[in-house]
Amino acid sequence: MTKTLLSFGHGYSARALSDVLQAEGGWRVIGTTRSAENVDAVRASGAEPLIWPGDDLRLVLKAATHLLISAGPGEGGDPVLAAIADGIARAAPHLEWAGYLSTTGVYGDHDGGWVDEQTPLAPTTQRGRLRQEAEAAWQAIPALPLHIFRLAGIYGPGRGPFAKVRAGRARRIIKPGQVFSRIHVDDIAQVLAASMHAPDPGAIYNLCDDDPAPPQDVIGFAAKLLGLPIPEAVAFEDAEMSEMARSFYAESKRVRNDRIKDELGVRLRYPSYREGLAAMAKVGG
Repeated sequence: MTKTLLSFGHGYSARALSDVLQAEGGWRVIGTTRSAENVDAVRASGAEPLIWPGDDLRLVLKAATHLLISAGPGEGGDPVLAAIADGIARAAPHLEWAGYLSTTGVYGDHDGGWVDEQTPLAPTTQRGRLRQEAEAAWQAIPALPLHIFRLAGIYGPGRGPFAKVRAGRARRIIKPGQVFSRIHVDDIAQVLAASMHAPDPGAIYNLCDDDPAPPQDVIGFAAKLLGLPIPEAVAFEDAEMSEMARSFYAESKRVRNDRIKDELGVRLRYPSYREGLAAMAKVGG
């Protein structure tokens, strides 16, 4: 029997999941996008594109068995709930699974220490606070079989350090003690698929690899893979960065991923950035 996934904000991670589901067979995937310019990218993942806000979603919500929310919140809250909270509430009882893609930023700064899904939420950035509020808003919907996925820094084909390294624009920004957790997009897709096959409403999962690492190490490794000079080291205090980029350095933590392994049986394809970048380099990054 065909299952139907309705994917709100069918972007990078959602398209990777769509690829996995299409390979499995037995899935109909419907992906929303705000712009007609992205319709071809949605269709290329095997999903049926819908421009939303715009298209009427009432029939689609009735048909959906699974729901994925990738769209990020803004100052007005979660954009899906702001527009169609009543429709989501009506659909909730017949859904088999709903997934919300959040961020490990909800944990805040831990000065390089470890966090897991039981760690109290204490975001220090506006992005993290908005995500915390969005998580709570989705959790408040009665009968919704919600699963929350807190994603570390996402990388993968077309989204990594290679372009900047090749162009000579990469820098190794040094902030002592700074570490980030990361996750390859293919591992995001396999975790989501595993959860969809073994629903556990109310579950929260951290999505990250096994090796939190300083950002300068990742840049240096990428340069070695390309056979290019190691980019210069620049002290964080001296680096010219956008406010958005600088905000990422406001928090340092190591994120545990035991739950996706123990409860979902996931074996990461890319347990560290080394395997992930090496695979990307073989296909041009």
